[in-house]
Amino acid sequence: MVLSETLRRPPQIDRERPGVGRHRAPKGADGKRDLPAVDPSWLHVTVLVPAHDEEDQIAETITSLHGQRRRPDRIIVIADNCTDATADIARAHGAEVISTAGNRHKKAGALNQVLEELLPLMGSRHAVLVMDADSALDPGFVHHAVLRLATGELAAVGGTFTGKPGGGMVGMFQRNEYARYARDVRRLRGKALVLTGTATLFRALALKEVVRARRAGRLPGRGQVYDVRVLTEDNELTLALLHLRFRILCPAECTLTTEVMETWRDLFNQRLRWKRGALENLTDYGWTRVTLPYWGRQLLSLVGIVVIFAYLGATAWSIAVTGTLTFHPLWVGVTGVFMIERIVTVRSRGGGQMALAALLFVEMIFDVFLQIAQAKAFWDAAWRRERKW
Repeated sequence: MVLSETLRRPPQIDRERPGVGRHRAPKGADGKRDLPAVDPSWLHVTVLVPAHDEEDQIAETITSLHGQRRRPDRIIVIADNCTDATADIARAHGAEVISTAGNRHKKAGALNQVLEELLPLMGSRHAVLVMDADSALDPGFVHHAVLRLATGELAAVGGTFTGKPGGGMVGMFQRNEYARYARDVRRLRGKALVLTGTATLFRALALKEVVRARRAGRLPGRGQVYDVRVLTEDNELTLALLHLRFRILCPAECTLTTEVMETWRDLFNQRLRWKRGALENLTDYGWTRVTLPYWGRQLLSLVGIVVIFAYLGATAWSIAVTGTLTFHPLWVGVTGVFMIERIVTVRSRGGGQMALAALLFVEMIFDVFLQIAQAKAFWDAAWRRERKW
């Protein structure tokens, strides 16, 4: 393969704690699988940054990696069919650059090409950090992620993110949304349903197990780390790890910033892809103990669509029939709960955003927008319309 000569280095010796074997580790008390524990200082971290025409963002991304309290051992930017200066800028900032060869599967395909060469050389003291080219890690991310992974209790550690500046009102809505997401993850002590593509550190052994399971038919997809058939490869890989009984976590200490969509059209397309992809991932895995909470969230989303459009319909009907807005106790209660939730959940964004959230119609705009994207995702999935990225 074209990538081999550039990527392959002499394998490093695996050093493990005394008494820790190289066979498959036993189950934990919770029935989940452990991995061999290693000394955190011995955990070799390789960063993979898939990038397609990211010349405006890649310098900041690499700079954030060089500024880590615990610096990665290797930074590889995967230049995927780039037509701009992404590769040159990445090299100028001290990263290795690998260009994909004939990749037609976007981010998942680019990562698979490199991982196919790297994973065979990796063992129990290796970890792979996969992050988006438009994200920037906060200085403690790698340090805290390594400490968590080295215990052997986790297969992967993800991050919680805030939005970068820009995008006007649509950007503001996303930053508030990300603040709410981070708050929810903190309240659950890092228990997140998805390891997002913004930044996640994986134990190499766990990724190798995913490949083996796919080849054996125990997981959907071909015999590679990422399933190239799906719209949301990060969500699918999360389900794969959980079905292999591995543990995952998004600790409060692992934070980063990521780009926001700057137009309503771009945001709608992004969310439609996320939501459609999540539905299709669940369809691939079916009804299992792992997917049960995910199906529950889809059901809640469906209920949310019904409630919000019933709310808007009742309001419009009241105005059309009576010429005035009639306050029904049920909808007054719904309005109050919605308003309080909107205010409380953006406290981390400051008093100005809390005051803005108190204006019900402002937050309602974004909520209705997201519900329309969710409704279209349900519709497209039900009618099996062509998947588009």
